[in-house]
Amino acid sequence: MPLSSVRDLGVYLDADVSMTTHISRTVVSCFGILRQIRSVQRSLPRHAVTSLVTSLVLTRLDYCNSVLAGLPANLLNRLQAVINAAARLICSARKSEHITPILMDLHWLRIQERIQYKLCVLMFKCKHLRISLNSYNRSRSWESRQRHRCSSSSAFVVPATRRSTLGDRSFSAAGMHQGLEQSAHQGNGH
Repeated sequence: MPLSSVRDLGVYLDADVSMTTHISRTVVSCFGILRQIRSVQRSLPRHAVTSLVTSLVLTRLDYCNSVLAGLPANLLNRLQAVINAAARLICSARKSEHITPILMDLHWLRIQERIQYKLCVLMFKCKHLRISLNSYNRSRSWESRQRHRCSSSSAFVVPATRRSTLGDRSFSAAGMHQGLEQSAHQGNGH
């Protein structure tokens, strides 16, 4: 009997790779934690509440969030609601208060920016690991280099994708897209 979703390394994968199960479970879990923190908030200083929210809620949102790249805004908005609720809890703000100044005060990124940041960090690490491996390989004989799969170039190749819905969400395609986007912003003086 086929399953509609499976859990692997803490990430729920749907049969259609929509990530709705993962997002739903993450949102429920995070709001449950926020309710527990709210119940003890009055007896804690703000920095302790911030530490609790950061370690118990934001880490859940950030864990493997690169798999969420390219998802529709309606799914990501559910995760953004968790970030907004966490920020309001820390700052004791009402729901009617605008969230942007609160997020800026806390130096928190929105969910889409957190995903983009994670992809950029992963691509940076991949590039620099490849450079490190290449220098290591150059110091060894030609025969040993043939056994390694890394090339002598540190450049990445943007893979061609066939399906715009799933193919563009692959790590290599999404990571390169974010890397190229960041390069364009840096080139324009942003």
